[in-house]
Amino acid sequence: MALYAIGDLHLSLAADKSMEVFGPAWENYTARIEASLGTLTAEDVLVLAGDTSWGMSLEEAEADFRFLDRFPCKKYLVKGNHDYWWNTAAKLHRFFDEKGIHTLEILHNNCAIYKDHALCGTRGWFLEEDAQNQKVLNREVGRLEASLKAAEGRPVYCFLHYPPLYQGYQCAEILDVLEKYPVSLCCYGHLHGHAIHRRLEGEWGGVEFALISADHLGFVPKKICE
Repeated sequence: MALYAIGDLHLSLAADKSMEVFGPAWENYTARIEASLGTLTAEDVLVLAGDTSWGMSLEEAEADFRFLDRFPCKKYLVKGNHDYWWNTAAKLHRFFDEKGIHTLEILHNNCAIYKDHALCGTRGWFLEEDAQNQKVLNREVGRLEASLKAAEGRPVYCFLHYPPLYQGYQCAEILDVLEKYPVSLCCYGHLHGHAIHRRLEGEWGGVEFALISADHLGFVPKKICE
């Protein structure tokens, strides 16, 4: 039994948006994902930190969900900026139930429990992407805090899609919340290609940070703990 995490699978089994157009790092990526997830067992837990499927709707993303559901480990989904299929928690749960997809759940205003740790997460935000959209950032900060409060004082592994810090950038609002709660590790995705070189990993403000975008990991999930 072990906990793993990876982000940015960008599956595209029904949507014609293969990531292979972005160069050798993405060559045969779906097959590589299949090979790595095939090593996980039903006792394992996998957090998917956003940009899981290119599907524009739940229906278009269904093939990607079924692909993931073939692997028996429990999977928790965090929203990414390209997860256009994302919907309300009630609609997502109903869709998975109706389609017989039983290994996928969401991390959104809630937490999951893995042994003595809470698994918390949200999409996060780059304020730089839209300087006028402080409202969106505030909403993401609120969602993160709701997830961390649900941990009820347990030590936390946190999963974001957007990096809260990298070279030349800090999202102070997100970092402040992470430091306020007992977060021991924060994993994030979103960074690809040359942007990977701007990542910041290691300890910052008492929190350990790690990049888990799929191309950075070679499409092999990062093992967080046993």
